[in-house]
Amino acid sequence: MTLSNHTSFLSEAVEALSDPQSCQGLLHRHRDGDPLPSAKALRRAVELTRNLVFPGYFGIPNVNSRTLKYHTGVMVEELYGVMAEQILAAFCFEDTGEDIGILRLRATDCAAMFITRLPRLRQVLATDVEAAYNGDPAAKSHGEVISCYPAIRAILNYRMAHALLTEGVPFLPRIITEMAHSETGIDIHPGARIGTHFTIDHGTGVVIGETCVIGNHVKLYQGVTLGAKSFPLDADGNPVKGIPRHPILEDDVIVYSNATILGRITIGRGATVGGNIWVTEDVPAGARIVQTKAKK
Repeated sequence: MTLSNHTSFLSEAVEALSDPQSCQGLLHRHRDGDPLPSAKALRRAVELTRNLVFPGYFGIPNVNSRTLKYHTGVMVEELYGVMAEQILAAFCFEDTGEDIGILRLRATDCAAMFITRLPRLRQVLATDVEAAYNGDPAAKSHGEVISCYPAIRAILNYRMAHALLTEGVPFLPRIITEMAHSETGIDIHPGARIGTHFTIDHGTGVVIGETCVIGNHVKLYQGVTLGAKSFPLDADGNPVKGIPRHPILEDDVIVYSNATILGRITIGRGATVGGNIWVTEDVPAGARIVQTKAKK
């Protein structure tokens, strides 16, 4: 194949890729000058949030009681700047047609509100660490849980993303939870509502759907799916979005590995769902659901 043939093939590829018909539904029409969300910047935002919530464990080795306020101030200032920029990019990506000056004000307000949520975020994540430590005899210390357990990383990303979603920030919450999904194998939709003292043992393969409601002191094991059973269709035959379609797990529920719980059903308080079970009906409070032994 000659160089001239390469040139011809490349030109044909350019023409084909530039065809508007081939881009239908795939082309993002970007306004000139608008920022785009940055995965690199969002990774930095997650890192800063993790450093602020768990000071001394990540990033800065010399944090102590004398330097904590200084380091906190520096990190908060950087996080505010990164979040304001990325939230603006998310608003622009959504392309509502609003003036960028108005969007910038909204973005800075959302970034500030996110910062104000961090103390509460730390309090809730502390309960998640406690639950992981108390629920795992192999855990030697809280520090080991914070530093090593993939569930804590995934739950932190989820709680960060959920806070942004609550503030009306589009697009970014899903990116943040998918970062943890890629890293840990734990898939938590930012729209799920999860109480305190939440833990996932091992974690790989866990899926928690958008409209799940999970109470306090709930424990999941690896491979658990909290999913939707079916999707109601609109008049055009398309799935109806935004309706409650995932399970409710009340307080003190335990779900063992590879259980699949589907639909808008309720697993009652204190119930235990055994491993490798398919559940599509309500489970009463305090019940223990296990596989039925085959009769000989």
